[in-house]
Amino acid sequence: MLVEIGLCLVALLVVFISYFVHAWSNPKSNGKLPPGSMGLPIIGETLHFFSSHSLYEVSPFFKKRMNRYGPMFKTSLFAQKMVVSTDPDINYKLFQQENQNLLFWFSGSFTKMIGEEKLLAGHGSIHKYVKNLLLHFVGAENLKAKLLPEMDIATQRRLQIWARHGSVDVKDDCGQMIFESFAKRLISYDTANDTMKLGANLKAFMDGLISFPLNIPGTAFHASMQGHKRSMKAMQDIYNERKASKVSKNDFLDHLLEEMKKENTFLDESNAVKLLYGILFAAFEATSQAITLVTKFLCEQPDVLAELTKEHEELLKRRVDENSPFTWEEYKSLTFTHMVINETIRLGNIAPGIFRKVVKDLEINGGRLTFAGYTIPAGWIFMAALPVGKELNSGSKNFMGFGIGVRLCVGAEYAKLQVALYLHYLITKYRWSLIKGGDVVKKPVNMFPNGLHIKIAEK
Repeated sequence: MLVEIGLCLVALLVVFISYFVHAWSNPKSNGKLPPGSMGLPIIGETLHFFSSHSLYEVSPFFKKRMNRYGPMFKTSLFAQKMVVSTDPDINYKLFQQENQNLLFWFSGSFTKMIGEEKLLAGHGSIHKYVKNLLLHFVGAENLKAKLLPEMDIATQRRLQIWARHGSVDVKDDCGQMIFESFAKRLISYDTANDTMKLGANLKAFMDGLISFPLNIPGTAFHASMQGHKRSMKAMQDIYNERKASKVSKNDFLDHLLEEMKKENTFLDESNAVKLLYGILFAAFEATSQAITLVTKFLCEQPDVLAELTKEHEELLKRRVDENSPFTWEEYKSLTFTHMVINETIRLGNIAPGIFRKVVKDLEINGGRLTFAGYTIPAGWIFMAALPVGKELNSGSKNFMGFGIGVRLCVGAEYAKLQVALYLHYLITKYRWSLIKGGDVVKKPVNMFPNGLHIKIAEK
């Protein structure tokens, strides 16, 4: 009797597993799904997505599926059902205008950072409200009047420290340069008295940002979550202390506290802390990545370095005083420098694509698009893979380093300004050469397994 019951249970289990596997491999849709494979149940094709490749190669994950299925395919990543598009035309069409059926979506640890309030992922009036808040801080006027002078000082100070040491790992140390000036204007954070270790914990969070969401000790995701927990606590403590003290420090946190007093605000305490954290994260990660990569490229491309040197030396000749601070007008005049920065960001984008959650069944149709007739079901994730193209103007079909359409990154100008400042002083005041490292592996984000060590000295 027990044997028969056991056999029945095994049979039921086999039937259940078979049904589950079949349902996973053949997801339902109210229309026609793109071709593709859903991979293993739950895990999907995530492991292959993290396959390593060089900086200049197309990801083997994308390459294999594009060759087999074409420029649009279904898959499963991060335990989510997805449709991936590698076609710049359709991506541009979908993202050029605000689409209420496509909501911001972030994987794993980044979702934890945003939280349930989703202020940073808001649409319509909420998005407009947040955008205006951020423009108050990193818009052109504030960049010129307040941020640029402090960025100039912090950049020069960090390069002087590098030269005194004689060598440096640019990958590890350039973030400190950014953190020093940005955190000061954001929350008046004193990096010289970093008892909260905000920068170190923020870096720990970033190191596991795009990882398989397995939150157990020993995994990259777990280490990332621990870094996030500690750095969020530090940010919450800073917020609480400022709110209780009522002492104005003329920074962005002061502006948020004033904004929260208004009747029509979308902000509450939780959102304000997450917003501060998100801004600091974006500035720290994207800009330090760009600075590391541009240093690597200049070590490898002497012709580019020579052209940059020529442009910045001509800038110095136009000054009345050669040692005058770097100005906004000078920054805007550096045509070739901007080309180098854009190319660096194109090749070294910190994310493998732009993700959106489909709220309502989305039909892909219209005009010359070859995908007419496909339907992406509600609840699925749409991923626009970042292209490798030649157009370097911001937000074009082939360059989405700072996003696209109404979602173009508000902090794009800040990031480019910081890289331009770094290049200006590095080129005009220092000699340097690569002594170790410089290899870049994408998994799918950029990783420097051996760092980027340079020897540096004043001219």
